[in-house]
Amino acid sequence: MNKKTFIYIALFGFTIALLSFIPKSGNVIQKHTLRKIVIDAGHGGKDYGATGKYSSEKDVSLSVALKLQELIQAQMPDIEIYMTRTTDVYDKVTEKANKANAAGGDLFVCIHCNSSEVYHRTITGYKKVTTKKHGKKHTEKVPIYSSVRVPSEVKGTETYIWGIKKNNDKAKALSENESMFMDSSLINEMKDFDPEDPAKMVLYSLKTKQFLDRSFNLANTIEDEFAKSGRISRGAKQRNEKGIWVLQAVAMPAVLVETGFISNEEEENYLNSPTGQTETAQCIVNAIKRYKYTLENKISHSTGN
Repeated sequence: MNKKTFIYIALFGFTIALLSFIPKSGNVIQKHTLRKIVIDAGHGGKDYGATGKYSSEKDVSLSVALKLQELIQAQMPDIEIYMTRTTDVYDKVTEKANKANAAGGDLFVCIHCNSSEVYHRTITGYKKVTTKKHGKKHTEKVPIYSSVRVPSEVKGTETYIWGIKKNNDKAKALSENESMFMDSSLINEMKDFDPEDPAKMVLYSLKTKQFLDRSFNLANTIEDEFAKSGRISRGAKQRNEKGIWVLQAVAMPAVLVETGFISNEEEENYLNSPTGQTETAQCIVNAIKRYKYTLENKISHSTGN
């Protein structure tokens, strides 16, 4: 058996192990525990995001993200936290993804607020407009409109994962960050492989599917925790056509949590209150605990421990 055939066989076995959580070496299993969480507060700086009656998404997202960091550190001290921002600064989504990948995170949690703006259009007066047609002037009165923002009745939480049609983009992110999920000895063996080698593409595809499943399970769990706390849950969702670029650009499971509608007066007040921010963050922490337990329980069963 030549070396390349051997590596193909080893790689096939490795990819199956990735999905079944059966480690092929001591290093591989470490790639599948939850050790580091990247928390991203949406928007920031010049990018205000959605706005409510008196607050902006960038500020609410940062406050909730900082509270989330605080609660995880207190309740899950074995988890390392990396924050993409802790102050009011602006980063492009490409910079956020680069930061997350450079940090080597095992999970990406993005905090946002939702919005459903409603405007009431009324006529406030009229003005005369003169036009010329066929050499003749024509004057008419046209209405002047004013749009007034009115309180939105839409409320509730939503948690997103990347759209399934963006799986190729996720696989590309994985191919560019192999060390985040692949055993170093296997990376060594595969260093001479063409990036488009079918064996590698199978690995990226399988790993993308695994991360998609984990992300969707976490998104459902987060929404379940919100519902248990009394919040209105609008469920776990995908944006298939448009996608959410940063979620498919990070080489790890990833979710984006819409913590509520800032356009709704009641939810804006809740999300700006210490109680609302703590309860929101605690729901996410509870979900992460359940996610971590499930992940480690699968590993334990697969290794017979």
